[in-house]
Amino acid sequence: MSLIKKLFLNTLVYIFIFCNSSIAEEVKKIGKFQDWEVLVYLNGMNKVCFAQAKPVLQSPKKMEREARLFVSFRPNDKILDEVSTTSGYEYNQQNLVTAKSGKSKYKFDINQEGFAWMSDNKLEKKIIKTMKKASRIMITGYNKEGSQTIDHYSLMGFTKAYNSAKKSCI
Repeated sequence: MSLIKKLFLNTLVYIFIFCNSSIAEEVKKIGKFQDWEVLVYLNGMNKVCFAQAKPVLQSPKKMEREARLFVSFRPNDKILDEVSTTSGYEYNQQNLVTAKSGKSKYKFDINQEGFAWMSDNKLEKKIIKTMKKASRIMITGYNKEGSQTIDHYSLMGFTKAYNSAKKSCI
């Protein structure tokens, strides 16, 4: 299956999880680890396990958005350590979505349907390593009008959530 098809299917899973209550019945919450939670989505033989967090701070404050940061495992597709994010809107194509923690900066080079991913698994492993050590990460995105948003995520509980999600799927 091509990368684009996998990304599209991943997007559909996230959209269904957050937008369709009938699908939500197939989502099992595994645990909450401080500011992170772990969920498993089952659809027949397909299984997706992921750790997710909501921002602890958003800018601009007056703009209400459903933002999330994810680390996913999809064993049927042989996908591990997939880092993705949504800022709650469609990203524009002129600006990259970025993550910054301390001096480390990462680019999400694929965005589609309001989600952004990294195409390089080595880069995903690096950002996960950073997330395990850091206390906060900021995601910067740009909407269709070009306005910037910044979502601050706490990384308290990330390592335990990551390990739980990985163990649930592998």
